[in-house]
Amino acid sequence: MLSFTPTDEQQMLMDAITKLAAADVRAHAHDADEEDAFPPEILQKGWELGILPASIPEAYGGFGEYSALTNVLAAETLAWGDLAWAMAVMLPATVANPVYLSGTEEQKQRILPQIAAAETLPYFSTALLEAGISFDTHALRTIAKREGDHYTISGEKCYVPFAPEAQMLLVYAQDSETGKVDGYLIERGAEGLMVTQREKLMGIRALPTYRVQLNNVRLSAESRLGGEAGTRYERILSHSRTALAALAVGVARAAYEYARDYAKTRVQFGVPIAQKQSIAFMLAEMAIEVDAARMMTWEAAWQLDNDPSGDHTAESYMAKEYAAKAALFVTDCAVQTLGGHGYIREHPVERWLRNARGFTAFEGLASI
Repeated sequence: MLSFTPTDEQQMLMDAITKLAAADVRAHAHDADEEDAFPPEILQKGWELGILPASIPEAYGGFGEYSALTNVLAAETLAWGDLAWAMAVMLPATVANPVYLSGTEEQKQRILPQIAAAETLPYFSTALLEAGISFDTHALRTIAKREGDHYTISGEKCYVPFAPEAQMLLVYAQDSETGKVDGYLIERGAEGLMVTQREKLMGIRALPTYRVQLNNVRLSAESRLGGEAGTRYERILSHSRTALAALAVGVARAAYEYARDYAKTRVQFGVPIAQKQSIAFMLAEMAIEVDAARMMTWEAAWQLDNDPSGDHTAESYMAKEYAAKAALFVTDCAVQTLGGHGYIREHPVERWLRNARGFTAFEGLASI
């Protein structure tokens, strides 16, 4: 049965994240957006919350038990603080979770303890997205070609966070013969792997993302995620889409709460604007969209937890699509609620609107 009440442990985690986000992250979010980077100590504080190590079983160096539902609660609260910060803190999960879900035992034993035991934020990153008008997760232009006991990978990826610092990249590529998409674990410094320019984005400006070129990168067959069995690509996508849905809910909730509180204190013609029918109705619609997106996200996560053998593509895709639209609607309404103040950088709603606009293009940038 799907429960809508967080456990004591889940509530403690959300409270800890909220405390950090309210006290430190939001204080730096504006300057981080302007300067294109968060202070390293703020990223470190996010890592020290231990969200990912708590999701890795003890057998692989962690200290907890994996729960998609717990992780979406954490992701929403992280994004409530700031989306770019949340994505940076969650970035190692884009490698750790696929390895846990789909890796061979050797891959789990080799990679997961490195991440779980890291005292500072470890830079493990993922390369899924490709530049183009119509990106299709099942028609990648990055190609993996099997040649005896090794693969060669060729193509170009975009939106790769912290690519220059990444100790390992999980690159998704399409098999040249079968057309199947698999992940490939590529160590830093591999011959033919080239990080090019940093991208200039409309939103998440404090998260550095890069283009990455793969020029006949040669890998052993053991580098394919899942080995000879291959990668559980659909389930990995479902975990990523559910994570993105949770992040979108966090951004939407932040915008709604800010607009609501502003409307209660902004007085025009002798009364708070929250008492104006047009504003009150808009705030009500914003609250409805936040709750609806949250419920869809929780259900998708619950399905992933309670049916490990299934991919749950429909639930995760619908949650992500709905939450992305809800975030864009709510953040736009927040800008409208603030009127002229909403369009200036003194208030965070314009940043939240820019960030929300990107959710349709953030495929693969998060995982739970």
